[in-house]
Amino acid sequence: MKSSQAAKWSMATRAVHAGERAGRPEFTPVVAPIYPGSAYLYDDIENMDAALGGAEGKYVYTRYGNPTTSALESAVANLEGTTSAVAFSSGMAAIHAAITSSIEPGATILAAQELYGQTYAGLLGFFTTWGCTVETVDILDLGAVQAAVERLQPALIVCETISNPLMHVTDVPAIVQIAKSCRATVMVDSTFAPPVIYQPAKDGAHLVVHSMTKYLSGHGDVTAGVVATSRMRRDRLNEYAIQAGSILGPFEAWLAMRGLKTLPLRYKRQCDSAAIVAEALSRHPAVAHVNYPGLPNGPDHATAKRIFEGRGFGAMISFDIRNAGAEQVYDFLEALELVVPATTLGDIYSLALYPAMSSHRALTPEQRHAIGIGDGLVRLSVGIEDPDDILADLDQALQVATGTR
Repeated sequence: MKSSQAAKWSMATRAVHAGERAGRPEFTPVVAPIYPGSAYLYDDIENMDAALGGAEGKYVYTRYGNPTTSALESAVANLEGTTSAVAFSSGMAAIHAAITSSIEPGATILAAQELYGQTYAGLLGFFTTWGCTVETVDILDLGAVQAAVERLQPALIVCETISNPLMHVTDVPAIVQIAKSCRATVMVDSTFAPPVIYQPAKDGAHLVVHSMTKYLSGHGDVTAGVVATSRMRRDRLNEYAIQAGSILGPFEAWLAMRGLKTLPLRYKRQCDSAAIVAEALSRHPAVAHVNYPGLPNGPDHATAKRIFEGRGFGAMISFDIRNAGAEQVYDFLEALELVVPATTLGDIYSLALYPAMSSHRALTPEQRHAIGIGDGLVRLSVGIEDPDDILADLDQALQVATGTR
């Protein structure tokens, strides 16, 4: 905009352009600003051409990159101990991008048999129709994993640090070592175990996925996903985001980055409270079984203790209501007063859901039972409330569900 021309513009034109494109400020804001613009200008067309060509640090169109989103990506990479990260519009978009960018059509994928329901459904649905061979394995049985890798020679191994919803802990370092025999890429969904307690990339995982909707953002007001990875893999992920348009908007990126700043504070409180709640539930007469890696007698406690190195055991719990089916679980959820019955996790609020109805609805009853998800299983995400209040609410709801109140 040339000032000599601007002085002659009409009110209608000045209303559109006045105050815009004032140039770069000399100050630096304390907080990363929101850049809502969909396009960016340069003083000369050569710089714009470089930006369109993908020059690092240059922005021309938000689908190709945005300064606010880049700031978030840099923060996540810093916390995960990777050189790069790419943000996406949801956790599932991040998972889909991580898988698609790592394999060719027709590739073989070896996946943990216990995964988030939509991940499982996507592997057996979309990626099967894409020509891929998908086989599942008990990821806790390292002998079975070794045998499957030797037989299949997979291009990709997919697992979760803490599994959804049975809270099994994957021995990621061992899986990475097994994968090396066939040079398989290892993708770890670490949504349940944010970098406060574990950084899978430091043990050799190639792709670390988070639903940022959950712990990283932490306040129930953002839908987002991210893949933390190497600079080389970032280029393929970024190209996927550009082609698919599955980018994260700047407003969501700013909210996620704001939430990320309090992650260590929130998550420590949640881990501490989860340990209290899990121990109490393990003694509750209405609870048949508790899944939580922090319980000393749990099957995954030793693995969790080794790879988390005392930083916590997570803030997710699942438990079976004794002799319960769907009707009793519905009664339990309806009776809750403090704990929120919602299809999400990782918020400051304590949250409960019924996997058969929500997170693993895409699976048949037979598939759910095969991986240990019973009809009375409830998943609990422990929030930052007082643990005594959480337990009191769970107790009264369990009494309602079991008819003892």
